[in-house]
Amino acid sequence: MMEPRASRSLRPLLSLLLLLGALCLPPALGLYTVNAIYGDTITMPCRLEVPDGLMFGKWKYEMPNGSPVFIAFRSSTKKNVQYDDVPDYKNRLSLSENYTLSIRNARISDEKRFVCMLVTEDDVSEEPTIVKVFKQPSQPEILHQADFLETEKLKMLGECIARDSYPEGNITWYKNGRILQPVEEVVVINLQKTVDKSTGLFTMTSSLQYMPTKEDANAKFTCSVTYLGPSGQKTIQSDPVVFDVHYPTEKVTIRVLSQSSTIKEGDNVTLECSGNGNPPPQEFLFYIPGETEGIRSSDTYVMADVRRNATGEYKCSLIDKSMMDATTITVHYLDLQLTPSGEVTKQIGEALPVSCTISSSRNATVLWIKDNTRMQTSPSFSSLQYQDAGNYICETTLQEVEGLKKRKTLKLIVEGKPQIKMTKKTNTNKMSKTIVCHVEGFPKPAVQWTVTGSGSIINKTEETKYVNGKFSSKIVIAPEENVTLTCTAENQLERTVTSLNVSAISIPEYDEPEDRNDDNSEKVNDQAKLIVGIVVGLLLVALVAGVVYWLYVKKSKTASKHVDKDLGNIEENKKLEENNHKSET
Repeated sequence: MMEPRASRSLRPLLSLLLLLGALCLPPALGLYTVNAIYGDTITMPCRLEVPDGLMFGKWKYEMPNGSPVFIAFRSSTKKNVQYDDVPDYKNRLSLSENYTLSIRNARISDEKRFVCMLVTEDDVSEEPTIVKVFKQPSQPEILHQADFLETEKLKMLGECIARDSYPEGNITWYKNGRILQPVEEVVVINLQKTVDKSTGLFTMTSSLQYMPTKEDANAKFTCSVTYLGPSGQKTIQSDPVVFDVHYPTEKVTIRVLSQSSTIKEGDNVTLECSGNGNPPPQEFLFYIPGETEGIRSSDTYVMADVRRNATGEYKCSLIDKSMMDATTITVHYLDLQLTPSGEVTKQIGEALPVSCTISSSRNATVLWIKDNTRMQTSPSFSSLQYQDAGNYICETTLQEVEGLKKRKTLKLIVEGKPQIKMTKKTNTNKMSKTIVCHVEGFPKPAVQWTVTGSGSIINKTEETKYVNGKFSSKIVIAPEENVTLTCTAENQLERTVTSLNVSAISIPEYDEPEDRNDDNSEKVNDQAKLIVGIVVGLLLVALVAGVVYWLYVKKSKTASKHVDKDLGNIEENKKLEENNHKSET
């Protein structure tokens, strides 16, 4: 059944009436919200199902008084898009085929209630969308900071500023990570918020007045801004700030600055005085032992090359003498006296008392060294010997005081006149003799050998090493006749001479066999035995002859008288016989 022509002609009019009626309806509560970031693109889908027979779609927003403002139109039949002449949205809108509305460069003023309208010949459908715009504030900064804070004084610490926020944020102060709560006359916080009329963005400023304590000297102050974002509440923290807190001095301290933990004579010592206030005191009074008045100085007082009389109590105080501190200084010392010392010359056999005397601030150890070798006992000389000569060192040390060591040296010289003793021996081959001249003396004597009579000098000698004032000079000779050897030893003190008789070497003469081989070695030995036997026999014969002679002499003495008488008779008989012959003639 065909619809009457009159009914078809009334449809456009009916649609217009429905649209006008929709414009006059009160605004509905928006149930759908689009969150947008300031400066980004706002995208609002039309949440209506596209009906059959759609003629066109439109977007509008509602003014605060509820009146609508149309901003975009799209025909479903002609496929064309039109944007209303609204200054705030010029060149910022885009309407897609599915009637999604996009708004570029989101602004705070875009935070409105937008409505999507789909119109058919019979009906007008609407769906509202609420747009919320958010802007994260800048990181908060603490500006206009105080140069310093003072205890017992309420002073402006600084201002915490967070700029360009939407919606507005809130500022909180912290000390060492803990929230600072307002306390009358101690913590005073004042928050101010301003809005930029051109952008609609907020700037939050919070000032903090604070009365610090001494413990706030290293405290870290921060502030934070809490704001609302698309996903909820967020917080941005500022960089920490540390303030110089001034407080008065409550204690004075004196310290001793030295190169080591202990002080010895010759050290440089610095006294340092300090106060625990901030800023610290710059001048003090130093009180030195023996001085009645304090010496005004900076925080240090220097004493150079201290002596033992610097030991005592030292003090320092503030200039007004309201506070004072004291310390004791001990200057360690070590004295050593060696008697005798240096180079000492003594004669052998003399006595030499040696003493090493120590004077020190503490017990000291004593060490004796002779010729780089440690001695077990201290030296004592009742009768000096050559081996006592040498370099002696007496060394003392304070073990508890670093670098405190003293030493002195005795160079002992033991002198003696030359002493000589000569010895001789025949060497095993019996072809030579060794003559030794044993010499003792210091300085080392010079030795000379001569042959007495001829006066000739023997140069071919051998000497042993000179040790402890003693050495030997040796010669080997084979004299063909008896000689007298003279050994002369001479040093700076004296000249000593000793002689020794040396007999000639007896060399047996016998024919040397032409061939001295192993075959006639036994014959040579037999001949030697024969010669020895003959010599022994001759000696026995001589002994027997001597005994006989001795017996003879003894008997002759007892019979001497009879002999004389017999001799007289013989003479008389001879005379008688001579007379008898004469008479016969």
